[in-house]
Amino acid sequence: MKSISGVGLKEVQGVYSGAEGRLWELIMGEQIHIGGLTSSMDLAEQAGIKAGTQGVDLCCCSGAGMRFLVRFRNVAGMMGVDATEAMVELGKQRCQQAGLADKIRFTLADVCNSGLKANSADFVWGEDAWCYVADKTTLIAEAARIVRPGGVIAFTDWVEGDGLSQTEAERFLRFMKFPSLQSIGGYRDLLKASGCEVTADRNTGRFGPYMDLYLNMLGMQLTYDALQLIGFDQSLMQTMAAEMAFIQQLAHAGKIAQGLFVAKKKG
Repeated sequence: MKSISGVGLKEVQGVYSGAEGRLWELIMGEQIHIGGLTSSMDLAEQAGIKAGTQGVDLCCCSGAGMRFLVRFRNVAGMMGVDATEAMVELGKQRCQQAGLADKIRFTLADVCNSGLKANSADFVWGEDAWCYVADKTTLIAEAARIVRPGGVIAFTDWVEGDGLSQTEAERFLRFMKFPSLQSIGGYRDLLKASGCEVTADRNTGRFGPYMDLYLNMLGMQLTYDALQLIGFDQSLMQTMAAEMAFIQQLAHAGKIAQGLFVAKKKG
């Protein structure tokens, strides 16, 4: 696992309370994760998410994942946990507008200490967001505490691949505001240590092609929209484009990836 100092919850909250978070949504859509609906459907299928179940989304952002689960998997109810107040309030508004407020609730809390009841959910969900959490050991333990025995922990995340140097990791993590980056093997070990049987842990292979897509969209169609979000600061735009191109290089070299994980809590 690679990590850096000086990046924590405060910096992450700054991203998703301001223009940078809106820029990511412009590029990636409301589902701010690699693969969008395709990725969500893949994860739900792998995890066997069933109609009528109750779930918890840790690092739920504005709740797009929960709305997906209610609409496409007929989940009975979802609780979203996020530490950024602006995202929680936006999520409540969007669920109200979508007519889903009766099935989706939010709580403003640290996902490592959610305050939710133990053994209270049929599944715990996450999509490309746990990379923002510094203490991944405690995060996985919290997910395992919340889910009932026999329940499932299902998530995707940005992970360390092969050959990522510390220098490359420093640049990548600081730009993305990630305090740490776990590996596929690292997450597997943490899930096992928290009393779970891992049934899926793989590289989705999506990272490189989707970075190509995002950069093409940004350069060919969304340039004006992106500039508007950052106050038409062309210098900042060039800097951000260069950092995204660097991430693209890392992805195609296999040094970073999107990992998919499904684990069943023993008991």
